[in-house]
Amino acid sequence: MATATQTFKYSYRDSTGKIQGGEIEAPNEAAVSARLKTMGLAPISIDPVRQSAFKKEIHIPGMTDKIKLKDIAILSRQLATMIQSGLSIIRALNILSEQTENAALARVVVDVRSDVETGVSLSQALARHPRVFPPLMINMVRAGEVGGFLDNVLVSVAANFESEVKLRGKVKSAMTYPTVVFVIAIVAVIGMLIFIVPVFSGMFLSLGGDLPPLTAALVGVSTFFKYGTVPLIIGGGVGAFLWKRNKHRKGFREKVEPLYLKLPVFGQLIRKIAVSRFSRNFGAMVKAGVPILQALDIVGEASGNIVIERATKDVKESVRTGNSLAGPLTEHPVFPPMVVQMIAVGEDTGALDQMLDKIADFYDQEVESTTEALTSLIEPLMIAVLGAIVGTMVVALYLPIFGVFDLIA
Repeated sequence: MATATQTFKYSYRDSTGKIQGGEIEAPNEAAVSARLKTMGLAPISIDPVRQSAFKKEIHIPGMTDKIKLKDIAILSRQLATMIQSGLSIIRALNILSEQTENAALARVVVDVRSDVETGVSLSQALARHPRVFPPLMINMVRAGEVGGFLDNVLVSVAANFESEVKLRGKVKSAMTYPTVVFVIAIVAVIGMLIFIVPVFSGMFLSLGGDLPPLTAALVGVSTFFKYGTVPLIIGGGVGAFLWKRNKHRKGFREKVEPLYLKLPVFGQLIRKIAVSRFSRNFGAMVKAGVPILQALDIVGEASGNIVIERATKDVKESVRTGNSLAGPLTEHPVFPPMVVQMIAVGEDTGALDQMLDKIADFYDQEVESTTEALTSLIEPLMIAVLGAIVGTMVVALYLPIFGVFDLIA
């Protein structure tokens, strides 16, 4: 549970005898005194700062408290750099708590620093915030503490998260433009159906006569959207709520996530992303010295797909009985033969972590090329489909005009 903190104003005498001061966040005065002593400062006074209600930071649940993977990647890189430079963990955390831009993450870092000051290990302090720090990071830090190479582990954690952020960024940037254009076009079409088509249909019906079948169908669609838009929006909101609530439940995942890999166009992309994530995380944990069985538990859950998670469970059982890693993977089609063979070679040569890194790099490039190909394919298809929809609407609206003169006469 997060520890409540407040701001304290302190003063101290520097080497020249001058009185200096500053502000710092901590749970209590004792924690402030202990932190200043680790910084080589002898405090003269420590007083809590009373803040006006208007100056308090506004927190909006779900918005201002959101911590992204990018924030964790930056934090890991900065922490690794400072520890490699010779700073103590407490001092490094103190600096990070003051310079971290994400206010929610800064508060968590303050809690972690306070725990470390009381003698708790860094990995244990991180583990007290499971919603912020991924299990991958916690277990790699624990391995680095035990092996005495925490700085190298933090560099590996930072590189791993940076690669993940880069991969997500590539996919999002490639899909943003067609998605935005598609949404705008759909909104425009629905707007025409709700506001423009009824005007034409009213004019045609006032003249009498029967509407052409295509026009009658368009009027029917217009009527549906005119009265069904609000229920559709409500239904969409309820569906989104249910999806968000159930998407992490195992029973729901077992039914839905295997279908992702069978999608006509996006299935291969999802598969490559999952394999890349599995390989990168597994390689990072093996390199950090995390036990294989423990690493398999974590990378399976972090893969983001229940199919990969099942495969890692089979691999774990194989390793537990003294067999190879690569053997069970051949029974799971989600892993291409190249991946299985490279893992087998890595096992035989003792360079499993290097092989996994190469697999991750290869599939990162595959994801990038696949997203570019999808973008180049989706854009003309989207234009053609929307052009056909708008063209059909225009034709349906103009068909009755040819019979207007007969009705007037």
